[in-house]
Amino acid sequence: MSERRGVKPVNRVAVDVGGTFTDIVLLQGGNQHSAKILTSADAPERAVIAGISDVLNQASLTFEDIDLLILGTTLATNALIERKGARTALITTAGFRDLVEIGQEDRFAQYDVFLQKPRPLVERQWRFTVEERIDSQGTIRIPLNEAQVVALASELLAHQIESVAIGYLQSFINPQHEQRTAELLRNLLPDVTISLSSDVCPEIREYERLSTVSANAYVQPLVAGYLHRLKQQLSDRGLRVQPYLMTSGGGITTLENGISEPVRLVESGPAGGAILASNIAAQLNLNKVLSFDMGGTTAKICFIDQYQPQISRSFEFGRVHRHQKGSGLPIRIPVIDLVEIGAGGGSIARIDNLHRLQVGPDSAGSSPGPISYNLGGELVTITDANAQLGLLDPATFAGGKVELNVSKAAAAIDKQIGEPLALPTDEAALAVTEIIAENMANAARVHASESGKQVDSYTLIAFGGAAPLHAARLASKLGINRVIIPHAAGVGSALGFLWAPVSYQAVRSFYQRLDNPDFTAVNNVLETLSEQARHIVQQADESADVSLERSVYLRYAGQGHEVPIPLEGNRFDEQGLAALHERFTLTYRQLYGRSLDHVAVEAISWTVTASAPAPTIAAPTQPAQSNDASVYPDRDVFSFQQQRRINLPVYARSHLSNGSNLPGPLLVVDPETTTLVDELFSVSSTRKGHLVLERQTPSGAVQ
Repeated sequence: MSERRGVKPVNRVAVDVGGTFTDIVLLQGGNQHSAKILTSADAPERAVIAGISDVLNQASLTFEDIDLLILGTTLATNALIERKGARTALITTAGFRDLVEIGQEDRFAQYDVFLQKPRPLVERQWRFTVEERIDSQGTIRIPLNEAQVVALASELLAHQIESVAIGYLQSFINPQHEQRTAELLRNLLPDVTISLSSDVCPEIREYERLSTVSANAYVQPLVAGYLHRLKQQLSDRGLRVQPYLMTSGGGITTLENGISEPVRLVESGPAGGAILASNIAAQLNLNKVLSFDMGGTTAKICFIDQYQPQISRSFEFGRVHRHQKGSGLPIRIPVIDLVEIGAGGGSIARIDNLHRLQVGPDSAGSSPGPISYNLGGELVTITDANAQLGLLDPATFAGGKVELNVSKAAAAIDKQIGEPLALPTDEAALAVTEIIAENMANAARVHASESGKQVDSYTLIAFGGAAPLHAARLASKLGINRVIIPHAAGVGSALGFLWAPVSYQAVRSFYQRLDNPDFTAVNNVLETLSEQARHIVQQADESADVSLERSVYLRYAGQGHEVPIPLEGNRFDEQGLAALHERFTLTYRQLYGRSLDHVAVEAISWTVTASAPAPTIAAPTQPAQSNDASVYPDRDVFSFQQQRRINLPVYARSHLSNGSNLPGPLLVVDPETTTLVDELFSVSSTRKGHLVLERQTPSGAVQ
């Protein structure tokens, strides 16, 4: 792979499988071809093959001509959120059966008497225990009861279990019991997939570790089946290179690693979007941007400072209470720090029991899809509302692959939303889009508060099939003055995959006090992690010049949370210890305004990230521009600002001339998406084809 990436492979293909659409991008030198295909939820590989064939036909190429193929998917994400994974069992230490339900023994909303905690992925009747015990030093106190494990096999078979998660206490120090349990079960149940917490999440904190290995086991049969089928079908069509996968942390990994640790793919699509936004920010010299990715099923929001998205060691999925921290299930993997909510074009609108309009988080997806798709959908969605408002062209939607039935959507909006709320059809449709805009704005405010950010000081970068329609309204709600709609925004996440490096992060908890560390033991841990991470990167790129970044998670003695601090040099020694202590003190003061110099510092977990050089990709060649930007007829649109139908000019994005500035309201269309520039904004185009929306003052000047 290094040879191809080093000389800029001629034909690069990226595929992002979303809940509603599958996006495909082909870069052929300076030429770009793209497609959007409705995701085939029952067999995602079908849409992937169809989409790749589409862009190859556009470029007069075959599968044999592909030099690099990168895949990302929300398959694992959707399975977790919608609870549509495998029938999963959890095996843990005797006495700890209910740990995944007890959680942290806290309440994320202390005064909410109706509070409901998130339901564990593994039902109680499928949680089993085995006698064994290893202490915090890794010493075996109670040997593994192998007879109980053997007896469990029959019970798992009787329950028709498809996947097993194994998580014993202290297994991150000594994995021997987990490994022996897996060995016994594989011999007795060869068709059942098995995940070990010591492989997936070798870190302290039993609840997070069990939750993570449960999630890995829950999605593994689904993801493994999809990837195996896809690999075979690609090979049958002549693909001569190994496909690669996008990970949640913003790197690329091998197909084999994705099959063994599918939980690392949970946020792969959103990670590609964050990488795209980071590159756009660097191109336009924007130090602070808010990435906004809205597709057919979900919306993702990510803060990016100094061109780098923040990487976290954990995140929550399936938050059940107004995006509130603690109301979801934790997963500990390297992940780009973002928030994801059920707000996409397919999000379903309804009137609840209190006669309130609610939108999402459930989605109509690609099947049956929104009512306007004419594929059997019966519930009103955001796409139906946008179609009724006149914002979508029925004939050219999704590149002409889906012809919208606006009259059918209007009838459903009137019946399901308008009549219960006593609103005309247009105002009912507008109410749907306003609810979802406020949901997204609230999610951004909460994420900003949790991250210590001032959201109105950021530039919004919006991409995905639906984001350009809602970006101006979201920016207005957040007080943001500038919005960027990147070139190829409709397939933005897939395009971002092509900028990602091959990388892997290995982590292990190993407790040390910095006032008396065991340097030899620490260096042994770091060397083991380095070899693990380097091996996985070199599986994808044998001759890559692999770089290693080491870090350690530190805290003051007695605290419950850690701060990641980079390690310098190849060896950890007395000199490195002094520098590490100084960096921790400085970082802690920056975060909390003070340091606790009289308290001992503890090291909890150590990480090593191995990565190959990121590829250098030239920007796609832009179509020739002309002064005649408007090549579409005007469109009748219901305006939020004026609360009435108005006639809007419609501009072809490819024909907007560089440097021209057009005041809103207007629409800008391209094959994969439509951008709404409302009355509060003007729009211009950069040399690279990015749209720039700037807020106007009442006099019409740009702020």
